[in-house]
Amino acid sequence: MSAKPDLKIVLCSPRGFCAGVVRAIDTVERALDKYGAPVYVRHEIVHNKYVVDGLKKKGAIFVEELAEIPENTTAPVVFSAHGVPKSVPADAQSRNLFSLDATCPLVTKVHREAAIHFKRGREIFLIGHSHHPEVVGTLGQLPTGAVTLIETAEDAKTINPKDPNNLAFVTQTTLSIDDTAEIVALLKERFPNINGPHKEDICYATTNRQLAVKKVAPVVDALIVVGAPNSSNSQRLREVAEREGCNIAVLAQRAADIDWTKFGNITSLGITAGASAPEVIVEEIMDAFAERYTLHVETVSAAEENEFFPLPRQVRPEAAAE
Repeated sequence: MSAKPDLKIVLCSPRGFCAGVVRAIDTVERALDKYGAPVYVRHEIVHNKYVVDGLKKKGAIFVEELAEIPENTTAPVVFSAHGVPKSVPADAQSRNLFSLDATCPLVTKVHREAAIHFKRGREIFLIGHSHHPEVVGTLGQLPTGAVTLIETAEDAKTINPKDPNNLAFVTQTTLSIDDTAEIVALLKERFPNINGPHKEDICYATTNRQLAVKKVAPVVDALIVVGAPNSSNSQRLREVAEREGCNIAVLAQRAADIDWTKFGNITSLGITAGASAPEVIVEEIMDAFAERYTLHVETVSAAEENEFFPLPRQVRPEAAAE
């Protein structure tokens, strides 16, 4: 039997679950433990099939709209990490549904910023991708027309506000740092008095994972991002790798997704994972490469992470003792 070729694996750190994703998944699992199945979840709790399928097996039922939930149910209803328009909790309340809000606190921060700008009478730009649930949720915090979506640098160059001196912007939390910086620079150039966030809206986890990919992508033959096609932060990681000069940068949900014809002649491989992708899939993909190569593994770190977000009050351990 011929010896397997050597392959250097460079693991990006940090990678995988962020504090907001951990909080969202824990919210569903704690609700299942405390109240029993079913627990309804509006939209995928996070954009990862493995996670969603695992929660389904435990008794979570995923719906896109509250109308899909039976009348008079006493089962909890969890709002996903991406956030929801204000109309959704209002609808839940009108139907007497018991709701748990698993919105990432960093998304809630953007909602609050937008609300403050609106109160101060400013016209608001939201930098983000249309139809992404986080953007839908942020747009839905305020009356129709109060927020204008900016998706591209071209949008930033051509947008014509009512009052150029009374503007503000917020951003989706999972964007590319570089793309957003370009759009913000264009807006500030055109509208010098525009109000922005006191602290960057792009979340720490998105930023850190992109920084790690920037370090690794130029020094490997290929890079795999573990993540789902509908995961914004995972797609941005793949784009960052390509921009940094990595010729083969692909997204994979599971080892079974790997197109091995792309990896025939590589001697080094970077691996990262989007903020909603579990480490078990990183290990599964490494195992798949270990069947074909002799692995030599190292880690490149861009930042230390120790963020923690408390669970919704109703499912905190101490709530049981109240």
